[in-house]
Amino acid sequence: MSIFHDEGASLTQSSEVRTLIPAPRRFPVQHHEDYILKILQDVGLVTRKQIDAARGKLNGAPSVVDLLVKDGVLSESDISRTLAAQAHMDWIDISAMPIPPEVIKQIRAEDARRFKVIPVAFGETGLVVAVSDPLDIDTIDSLSFLLQRALELVCTSPEKIREALIKYYGTADEAADILQERIGEDVDLGLEIGEEVGVTETDEADAPIIRMVSMLIVEAHRSGASDIHLEPLDKKFRVRFRIDGVLQEMQAPPKRLQSAIISRLKIMTGSMSIAEKRLPQDGRIQVKIKKKPIDLRVSTIPTNHGESVVMRVLDKSSLLLGLPELGFFSDDQETFERLIKLPDGILLVTGPTGSGKTSTLYACLNYINKPDRKIITVEEPIEYQMTGINQVQVNPEIGMTFPAALRSMLRQAPNIIMIGEIRDLETASIATNASLTGHLVFSTLHTNDAPSAVARLIDIGVQPFLVASSIRAIMAQRLVRRICPNCKQPAELSETEMRALRIEPGQTRDAQVMRGVGCDLCRGTGYKGRMGIFEIFIIDDEVRHMINKRSSTLTLRQRARELGMRTLREDGVRKVLAGLTTADEVISITIGDVS
Repeated sequence: MSIFHDEGASLTQSSEVRTLIPAPRRFPVQHHEDYILKILQDVGLVTRKQIDAARGKLNGAPSVVDLLVKDGVLSESDISRTLAAQAHMDWIDISAMPIPPEVIKQIRAEDARRFKVIPVAFGETGLVVAVSDPLDIDTIDSLSFLLQRALELVCTSPEKIREALIKYYGTADEAADILQERIGEDVDLGLEIGEEVGVTETDEADAPIIRMVSMLIVEAHRSGASDIHLEPLDKKFRVRFRIDGVLQEMQAPPKRLQSAIISRLKIMTGSMSIAEKRLPQDGRIQVKIKKKPIDLRVSTIPTNHGESVVMRVLDKSSLLLGLPELGFFSDDQETFERLIKLPDGILLVTGPTGSGKTSTLYACLNYINKPDRKIITVEEPIEYQMTGINQVQVNPEIGMTFPAALRSMLRQAPNIIMIGEIRDLETASIATNASLTGHLVFSTLHTNDAPSAVARLIDIGVQPFLVASSIRAIMAQRLVRRICPNCKQPAELSETEMRALRIEPGQTRDAQVMRGVGCDLCRGTGYKGRMGIFEIFIIDDEVRHMINKRSSTLTLRQRARELGMRTLREDGVRKVLAGLTTADEVISITIGDVS
């Protein structure tokens, strides 16, 4: 049965209901439930023993079916699918399909809630309506009589109906309830930074919005999201979480709550103007979730359908990782530990935005942070606060630029300096001079691979002899998704994957290639968490000589390979063969190696 009508034709005024149910049988409530239980028992979803056990402990529960669902014996989806099959009715997942506003308007909010139905589309002969119990003939007849029009029925689960009622007809309070059900009750969300608003009548009216925004932040944190995207579109207010580097769409609040939600977030920052909607704004929110401090960097930008908001979730506890958690194999970790213990010189970490450079630098500082060392950082902004380290915030508006901060820092007699990013000649020159006067300098640079960093510094304007004498090592990195430990299964590489990664058949003999099949823990993606793949370029005397001669990046890369440098793709292949990530991930995130 086709449930979509391309032209959206008007509906005929008739009481005909196309239910496709055998002769309607009206039962008292108890008999109706007994009939459903018999169907479920006949198809093997539940046993007589389980039904009797549920009856014995009913104790005020709404029904035996509800108790069986609560105990995990049955699922709402299984029940609705079975009843749909019994009634010869299509079962659909309404959460996976957009429903146009003109369809939603066909049934009033109060009627949709009363009958627990959702209009889905304009069908060939009438309005397509999703129900959760196709055997409830009284409800179907009453709805048909009320609407006075032809209906085409499809079936979905009660859970999908509840979520759709919130999405298309709901209030902020109901939307918050859905989030609360999803994440549980044990939530401790306290406002740490931002304007504290006294309790007034207006605040009480806004309480559902406040609760919904709080629940949204908590759900993002529990999902492991790195950022939250709130995007106003033409007919919806889209919410997406970036989980393990991939954007995933979440349950959206009603479009009409868009302005209230954005205003609430601005209030929480304490620094953003609610009235200003024409210019980009930035702010910061600090909250506690289960007594764990979480920072959110908030950015808004005006779009044609309203302000788009992006919040970056900064979990301080998740960043203070050890080097093994970053994804190093033991040999690379040993090399890297030796490099970060050097007394002077520059160690660069390179890669595009979002490749984990900041996490790596903080892990380095965490590893070498000892009472006998003075460490100073210059950052814009300071993303994570670390105990025992002097962190300086860049503020160009008052003249506190990277170069100005660096010049002052050197008078503080530090042992180790971290510069958030080398962006210009002045910053690069000060960093170079600091390294040549006995300081160990950590910094980042935006280049695609490690050898390219040399050419980048020379392009900025640093003299080749200064680059050659100051740089100790350059490490390029990318992030790939880890295979979910809960659902990973042995797999085999296809010929195409082996050819793309240049894997010889002999290399797979002792390999442990894995692939995630998808589960609730990983939201069906097959991946959970991320790890780094690395390319470590150590500068030796011959390389220094080549830099002085302004050798090309290709020549430097060839020399680095001779010295034993593994490329990003080669390190990724090792992790594929070890069952840590997949070939798809490595191929998509790296480029082929030059022969």
